[in-house]
Amino acid sequence: MPGAHLPQVQLKWPNPGSNEPPSIFNQPRILTMATRKLLLLPGDGIGPEAMGEVSKLIEVMNRDGNAGFETEEGLVGGAAYDAHGQSISDSDMELAMAADAVLFGAVGGSKWDDVPYEVRPEAGLLRLRKDMELFANLRPAICYPALAASSSLKRDLVEGLDILIVRELTGGVYFGEPKEIIDLGNGQKRGIDTQVYDTYEIERISGVAFELARTRRNKVCSMEKRNVMKSGVLWNQVVTQTHKAKYPDVELSHMLADAGGMQLVRQPKQFDVIVTDNLFGDMLSDVAAMLTGSLGMLPSASLGAPDGKTGARRALYEPVHGSAPDIAGKGVANPIAMIASFAMCMRYSFGMVAEADRLEAAIAGVLDDGLRTGDIMSDGMKEVGTEEMGDAVVARYRAAA
Repeated sequence: MPGAHLPQVQLKWPNPGSNEPPSIFNQPRILTMATRKLLLLPGDGIGPEAMGEVSKLIEVMNRDGNAGFETEEGLVGGAAYDAHGQSISDSDMELAMAADAVLFGAVGGSKWDDVPYEVRPEAGLLRLRKDMELFANLRPAICYPALAASSSLKRDLVEGLDILIVRELTGGVYFGEPKEIIDLGNGQKRGIDTQVYDTYEIERISGVAFELARTRRNKVCSMEKRNVMKSGVLWNQVVTQTHKAKYPDVELSHMLADAGGMQLVRQPKQFDVIVTDNLFGDMLSDVAAMLTGSLGMLPSASLGAPDGKTGARRALYEPVHGSAPDIAGKGVANPIAMIASFAMCMRYSFGMVAEADRLEAAIAGVLDDGLRTGDIMSDGMKEVGTEEMGDAVVARYRAAA
């Protein structure tokens, strides 16, 4: 039966300072498990609606295939702030740390624009990433054949597009200190953010990119701003050294991040794997996402280091889209990115490769059938809502059993 008695694949990662290259594909450690523990954090806006379609799929997999998923649900973002004045509670953080994987929806909305900075909705996601030490963010940008016409670019530029952006997630300007606003007097203030990277952080994220490239078209483009930023100079040096020492078989190129944004729009299919820092990765992945036609289509995975005793690694999976409060509660949100994030979860956290392939094929099949949510609607297609799209994917998945 699909999903029954499958092993959990724990990916092998080195410790900081190790001479071993970071790898998510070398010598995976296999651990068996009776149940697969998932923490669901729907969050705000369209997050709960999209997560509902994943919950529906999990119920079907448990019932039809004895998949063994055990789920708990917590609060994050504005929903958590409304409940207890924090962007995520300590108790929900404990659940996240104990789970085999976390599925995350979206956070934020104008309702919480004026809450204190340290408890803003986005702080919940940042705490999850930081406390779980999720340093490697994988963001694929794939253009489904049925959606090539939905891109804002010409079909020939995006048809067959398959890019993977590897973003460093726990360092850089989002976490660097000092981070403050100083009152200078005379009505003047100074805002300070600090961009900081250590050698080991760049080594491990670039190693992930090189390993992934070896499973694809064997090309990595590293992006930074070495022309104006010292951290960019170090980034360029360390990536070059890591490549020379461990991955000379992979084709490496370097590009300034602003030029990279231009090239993503001008000629996106020139790229295979892009590796970059936290700030530029945040921006470039959103640019790449829109090449595919909609932010509602794209998943992401954030992976961490293994537990020293059990070998299990923490992981969080989330759609690239935001909370979209303007359409929240209307039943029109696109759930595909959330469903595809669950496919990544099965692939990377549970070793359920066949099930992940089957789910991704179900998504492509539904699109081939002409079903569209409003964000990807085009002439001649059938517009459906969140639940109808989710139901169609589940039906396709079951039919392929």
